Amino acid sequence: MKSSKTLFITGVSSGLGRAIANASLSVGHQVIGTVRNEAARAEFEAPWGGRAHARLLDVSQFEAIGPLAAEIESSIGPVDAVINNAGYGHEGVLEESPLDELRRQFDVNVFGAVAVIRAFLPFMRGRRRGHIVNITSMGGTITMPGIAYYCGSKFALEGISGALAKELKALGIAVTAVAPGSFRTDWAGRSMVRSSRAIAGYDAVFDPVRRARIEKSGKQLGDPDKAGEAILQLLEMPQPPEQLLLGSDALALVRAQLETRLADIARHEAVTRSTDVA
Repeated sequence: MKSSKTLFITGVSSGLGRAIANASLSVGHQVIGTVRNEAARAEFEAPWGGRAHARLLDVSQFEAIGPLAAEIESSIGPVDAVINNAGYGHEGVLEESPLDELRRQFDVNVFGAVAVIRAFLPFMRGRRRGHIVNITSMGGTITMPGIAYYCGSKFALEGISGALAKELKALGIAVTAVAPGSFRTDWAGRSMVRSSRAIAGYDAVFDPVRRARIEKSGKQLGDPDKAGEAILQLLEMPQPPEQLLLGSDALALVRAQLETRLADIARHEAVTRSTDVA
């Protein structure tokens, strides 16, 4: 590690957020992490001798985020990197999933992340330095049946991250969308919201996917602690990428998806070109 940094990480109570926080604290960084209750606050702060600072926050409570960022910058100091990790997965056939569940998915996974970014950007812009890391998913590039709302939210965050990276590059602020594959967290377990099943016509395509996801929970290929170490490497890169895949499953699936997409583009190139003004 070249120098100590101050990191703001949303959702540090468990999963990738906790792993990233622990890796950062272990090498001497200072971490401000968001949690949902007082018990989680005490549990997060206790082992780290004053370098771990917990703040109560639900990222869907947008009005609370701006004042929190100002308080952190004033009381703790300049934040070098913002890591938007808070989020959850929604599983369900689209036709069976109420619109309110789509709104909640986007409130947390997209609007919450953007609200955090907007709250810290004035401080980073004033210093002309900083790094924004948005934890997306391989589901922000590939798709599969039964997680349309989740994939939609991660596609959105990927797009926002890419555009934002181009807006901020000249200001000395980097933006990276980190897209993990399957990791051994609670994402597919207690943290996932599942819509109930009702339409038999979807059984054949969806039920095996849901069953496989439940059976795989806790046995995924990805190690959260190694993901935390990868984020530390990312934060030290002089020219960080706009997207970083984590996990060999993400690498294989995203690469295959991109190859298929390129093949489709080539196959239909004549139709694509046919719409130009003659």
